[in-house]
Amino acid sequence: MVVKIGSSTVVGADGKVDRAFIGGLADQAAALRKLGWRLVVVSSGAIACGYPVLGFDRKPVGDLPSLQACASAGQCIISSAYDEEFHARDLLTSLVLLTRHDTARRTSYLHARDALLRLVELGVVPVVNENDTVTVDEIKFGDNDTLAALVSCLVSADLCVTLSDIDGLYTANPHEDPTAEFVPVVHKIDAKIIASAGDSSTSVGTGGMITKIGRASRILMTAGIQSVICSGEEPDALVRLARGESVGTLFDPPAERLDIAPRKLWIALGDKAHGSVTVDDGAAKALVSRGSSLLAVGIREVDGQFAEGDVLDVCDPSGMVVARGIAEADSDVLELAAGRRQDQIASNRLLADLAEKPAIHRDNLIVFA
Repeated sequence: MVVKIGSSTVVGADGKVDRAFIGGLADQAAALRKLGWRLVVVSSGAIACGYPVLGFDRKPVGDLPSLQACASAGQCIISSAYDEEFHARDLLTSLVLLTRHDTARRTSYLHARDALLRLVELGVVPVVNENDTVTVDEIKFGDNDTLAALVSCLVSADLCVTLSDIDGLYTANPHEDPTAEFVPVVHKIDAKIIASAGDSSTSVGTGGMITKIGRASRILMTAGIQSVICSGEEPDALVRLARGESVGTLFDPPAERLDIAPRKLWIALGDKAHGSVTVDDGAAKALVSRGSSLLAVGIREVDGQFAEGDVLDVCDPSGMVVARGIAEADSDVLELAAGRRQDQIASNRLLADLAEKPAIHRDNLIVFA
């Protein structure tokens, strides 16, 4: 089980680590071990508990060196809290700090996987966070919801649980719409589900419900991994989930998605998208329903500057990301080739290199559930 904990859950409004919460989490970890579960923790909170001790009265948004300093100081504080509370329950923790630089290359991604799996095999509870002390925008995951999805895929988790300041998904924002209804189970994440997702309501967090649903839960469903979003204040949520109880909103993946190749999960999560292509309805249906490669003729728009071999988002005409894959050509080449048939591409000397291959090959393409 991978559990993701948001900043507002683990750090109080006073900027201090909630030791009672971490102690309760350690109690659950001990109970989970007796039930045969092994736990990996993905914890935010380093910056949130770092800025008060460095004398800031608020999170220094826009000041990267100060944010990095806060992360450095705060990581020591929060790691110490996990170590002490888990050690009191005879559980050993370890610290794993990652950036996109560590996972964007396939070999580094596999090394991260091997390290995490070995820690779990040795009975350790890894505490994972983004290495905010050295990250810049170009190599950031951006939020720990995405990082938790990555870690879940790395360790082939059976369940990924997000403990947050919300108790699950609603049909609308319950703080603004009194008619909003709670959604206990989601079997498919479509545009309607994403539209119902609100944004983060806290000042210390970075991931809103759109991130949780639109990226993390969707990738987990594609990987065949169940995920749950529930309140961090829910008593014994992890143990109850391990026993099969219903807590929060469950995202239940379709059974046919269980055979996704590990390499395709790396494409989905290892590196950020360097650009995107928007395809027509016919191409979108061919990708989703038939597992086809993406041909240039189906592309309607190319966005961003990218090179051959970069990861791209593939959007349908509504703008929803339906797939992610590796580009077979540079952005300027795909822009020229967009909407053209392969025979037209072959007769154009500027596009000749693309004549014998698709824009994205099916072997380098993952379609989201």
